[in-house]
Amino acid sequence: MSRKPIVAVVGRPNVGKSTFVNRVVGRRQSIVDDLPGVTRDRIYFDVEWQNKPFTLIDTGGIVPGDEDEIMVSIYDQARIACEEAEKIIFLVDGIEGVTPVDTDIANILRQSGKPVYLAVNKVDSSNQITMISDFYSLAIGEPIAISALHGSGGVGDLLEEITKDFEYEETDESDNTIKLAIVGRPNAGKSSIVNALLGEKRVIVSDISGTTRDSIDSRLSYNDRDFVIIDTAGIRKKAKVDYGVEKFAVDRAIRSIRECDVALLVIDAAEAINGISDQDKKIASIITEAGKGMIIAINKWDLIEDKKSNTINKFEKMLSNELPFLSYIPKIYISAVTHQRLNQIFTKVEEVYSECKKRVSTGLLNKVVNEAYALNPPQTIRNKKLKILYSTQAAVHPPMFLLFANDEKLLKEHYKRYLENKLREAFGFVGTSIRISVRTRSEKNGKK
Repeated sequence: MSRKPIVAVVGRPNVGKSTFVNRVVGRRQSIVDDLPGVTRDRIYFDVEWQNKPFTLIDTGGIVPGDEDEIMVSIYDQARIACEEAEKIIFLVDGIEGVTPVDTDIANILRQSGKPVYLAVNKVDSSNQITMISDFYSLAIGEPIAISALHGSGGVGDLLEEITKDFEYEETDESDNTIKLAIVGRPNAGKSSIVNALLGEKRVIVSDISGTTRDSIDSRLSYNDRDFVIIDTAGIRKKAKVDYGVEKFAVDRAIRSIRECDVALLVIDAAEAINGISDQDKKIASIITEAGKGMIIAINKWDLIEDKKSNTINKFEKMLSNELPFLSYIPKIYISAVTHQRLNQIFTKVEEVYSECKKRVSTGLLNKVVNEAYALNPPQTIRNKKLKILYSTQAAVHPPMFLLFANDEKLLKEHYKRYLENKLREAFGFVGTSIRISVRTRSEKNGKK
């Protein structure tokens, strides 16, 4: 697929950048909050205006000269976005007027050599148009009055001006792309893994818990396979999540799980050495319930001291005891810092993705189910015995099997788990959950 033109949206904190992006995207995608500094990383969205597709980058609010660690990182992310972009939207606040920070940003943008479009936001009525005159002092070009919140004003005029010379030819996109969500508790090293895989400082990495707030997509290719890597906010216990920005970030992370193909659950090795946390187990359950492929990555393996030849075996045994319901999930022991075994992530993701899409022929499926039934028939319940008349695979991703039986109420959970284990023994399905559903059908109609 051809590369789309890129447009970066920049400005100081709280001028409405994410609100503008949400307006253009057409749905509430970026986190919007009255607190400054809500958007921290650069976030990419594929959008279209009058049949002209392009990529819009939302960036964090920048304050040149602020030496706070997070603010410096936000500034770096915005600078990278401007370097990537063909054009830049400089968003300012029409109500507050020109500020010294606006002037500093304008000076920096003039040096970029890129076309810069000055958008004066929060001009919600024609009576407020006069507010834009002060912004000529920025010497950045003709100010365009817009209202990102209401969609009125010159939003359309702005997009028309920006896209007028865009050319983009869409080619057939291969259905070869795997969406990989990097999930886990805060500070497990998710962003470090993303940056190590991409080979660039793509997302902010910090020891401060909760640094990543939005789910951030990045594209790369590995061995002729395309991947979309989604870095997500750390998922804390619900009781510890403050309402507002963090809650939205956690919700976004959970939604990213539901939209991905495979989830990489990152667990801190130094913490897990004493047992897997309840929250890690909860996140694993969220992935399983969503029916997504899963890989467990034990990160920070370089911090485990006195590693011996059987250290991984001991860790595997601990994981089996702590996570018995995830025995089919592959585990890898990595270090984002030293890059130890990082390439195994791609290999494992491809394997799990293939297992998620696996289909079993109806004949072979019925043979395995019938043999499992004969080997261990279900118990009689109130003088009635479950009879499985016919089996078929109804769906993939996750693999879903439909059993027709004489009475669906007779298939109990423990026997369903038994059948699932037999299906795994026969067909693998490594890294993916399995769904088994049962329908009642009279015995005379049991065969097709």
